Amino acid sequence: MAPTLDLFGDDDTAQHGREAIGPQSFVLRSFALPYADALMQGVVDVTAQSPFRHMDTPGGYTMSVALTNCGQLGWTTDARGYRYSRIDPMTGHPWPDLPDAFLRLAQAAAAEAGFPGFAPDACLVNRYEPRSRLSLHQDKNERDYDAPIVSVSLGMPAVFLFGGNERSDKTRRVPLFHGDVVVWGGVDRLRYHGVMPMKDLPHPKLGSQRINFTLRKAG
Repeated sequence: MAPTLDLFGDDDTAQHGREAIGPQSFVLRSFALPYADALMQGVVDVTAQSPFRHMDTPGGYTMSVALTNCGQLGWTTDARGYRYSRIDPMTGHPWPDLPDAFLRLAQAAAAEAGFPGFAPDACLVNRYEPRSRLSLHQDKNERDYDAPIVSVSLGMPAVFLFGGNERSDKTRRVPLFHGDVVVWGGVDRLRYHGVMPMKDLPHPKLGSQRINFTLRKAG
């Protein structure tokens, strides 16, 4: 059962319900609000062990989004390429454990979207600030494409770009707000997606940042 929360559960204007954005892709509006305090405490605990950092891509580009990881595997990028690793290259230690609230929310959201039994072993935690963006990409470094992706938004609103299986396919612009969860899998698992440049629209509690984490079955 989700905890009763005070800090982030005070948005009386929040939308609720399940919105289809593809055959097996859904936005679960405000689904994360009942978990939000526990989720943010999880972010604090994770980043105390593995701080946010701006990673470099194989092409030499420094990502505008700061990131870290938790779970058995963590996604990393550097001059050698994109990959999952059990060790945080910054600290030399294993990534922090996946917080219980992350796991419970991910499993509940996946089941709500038609993917019961989701067992994530990796969670990429992103911190967006004004002007941060994420270019169109596929999540394809995972070994298991049968499992869905569960993506949680907290803080500032964002515009999620959801395309097709080819980079050139038309993208749909999906506004995401504090507490929204996006789940995609099945026939939609390898669709291109990204985030438009962030506008500075501070959240009452989180200020000028968006915390997003995506849970996957990577190993």
